[in-house]
Amino acid sequence: MFRNRLFRTSTFRYAMLYMAVFGLSVCGVLVFVYWSTVSVIDAQSDDTIEAEITGLAEQYRERSVVGLVEIIRERSSGESGRRGVYLLTDPFLTPLAGNLTGWPESAKGAPRWIDFHIKQAARPTLRPQIARARTFKLEGGFHLLVGRDLTERAAFRETITNALIWALLATLALGFGGGLLLSRNFLRRLDAINLGSRAILHGDLTQRMPVTGYADEFDRLAQNLNDMLDQIERLMEGMRGVADNIAHDLRSPISRLRSRLEVTLMAQSNPEEYRAALTKTIEETDGILDTFNALLAIALAESGVLRDRFERLDLGALVRDAADLYSAAADDRGLRLEVNAADDCLIDGDRNLLSQAITNLLDNAFNHTPENGAIALAVWRDADGRPGFAISDTGPGIAAEERERVLERFVRLDDSRSTPGSGLGLSQVAATARLHYAELSLEDNQPGLRVRLRFPAIANGPESPKLLSLQ
Repeated sequence: MFRNRLFRTSTFRYAMLYMAVFGLSVCGVLVFVYWSTVSVIDAQSDDTIEAEITGLAEQYRERSVVGLVEIIRERSSGESGRRGVYLLTDPFLTPLAGNLTGWPESAKGAPRWIDFHIKQAARPTLRPQIARARTFKLEGGFHLLVGRDLTERAAFRETITNALIWALLATLALGFGGGLLLSRNFLRRLDAINLGSRAILHGDLTQRMPVTGYADEFDRLAQNLNDMLDQIERLMEGMRGVADNIAHDLRSPISRLRSRLEVTLMAQSNPEEYRAALTKTIEETDGILDTFNALLAIALAESGVLRDRFERLDLGALVRDAADLYSAAADDRGLRLEVNAADDCLIDGDRNLLSQAITNLLDNAFNHTPENGAIALAVWRDADGRPGFAISDTGPGIAAEERERVLERFVRLDDSRSTPGSGLGLSQVAATARLHYAELSLEDNQPGLRVRLRFPAIANGPESPKLLSLQ
């Protein structure tokens, strides 16, 4: 079963395709090497024969047949198998000198290049030797054959041919084996991912893809899948928490709303009492609508669809506008509101979400800052060009171990939920920060809380002013 799947994998098919292309390339290279080597050897042999024929023809012109016979006898007396091939005959092809017993049948006719076999009379059982020669007709009707014994060259050619064939076979075998090995490794790792995915499909959301630590493409895929599963798990946990908190936060106001309406209908009241009951009902309804609007804003921010509507904004102008809206409220409550906003701190973002995030932070600061306290807003640009925004207060602050938790939905440090709010303000700020790729941090203001956001840099601007330290 595993072998059948192995041969059907795309990795194995790609490996075989690569092996075929590589094998053809190797075959072409080997054929070229073989052809080049043999061509060089043949050309050297032919050049040697041509040189010998030229020299013997010269000797014949100078010393006639007698001198040519002496030279041929001298040259043909070398060791068999390591000598030239010579034969001089009269016009009737009767041998006069040389190391051949007779004129080869293939050499009869017009002078030309010939290839023929030489059988050794002393050892007739041996394989005939191979020779290449050229025939030549001299003046007076004499015939001359000059050649070379090519037995060693033929053996060398055969050795090269065998070596090239074995090299090609070894290449194909290694390619096939490598394809099987790669396919087996890829299939094993894909099977691990498939098993993990199947377990998740059957409800085991704690399952994760295995990571080998090689940092290859499979590890990157597995890590991305694990990050995706972690995000899904967080969202599902958040949804369960949202459902629980919605039930807890909205059940009470809806129950109060219904009870008030029932009491109002049951009692014999005058128009003023009815008006007061309806006014209170509208206030309760507005609180419920505010909760749902906050949830919708968080959902839009987390979806990322608003990035297509980003525009170039001046962060300092947004902060100054928000501070102007709260300045009168700060005076009424005896709070000191300080603003230190640098100019030209430009960011790309959604105006409504950023304004709502700044408003949420101001609401949070106003709700927790005691009378005669101070709230400070600062806008700056870091030395590396990143715009930033911070809001500080002199309230009780948030314990370090609670700072991550308060960014979740419906989380309120007041477990009795007696203070105003739904616990969605900081959640909306966190979602807006993620949408804008901003870094959100909650810090100790000593005393109080400082909330800091740093946005990606898009333009050069002034460096950061000194943050206000409130006492």
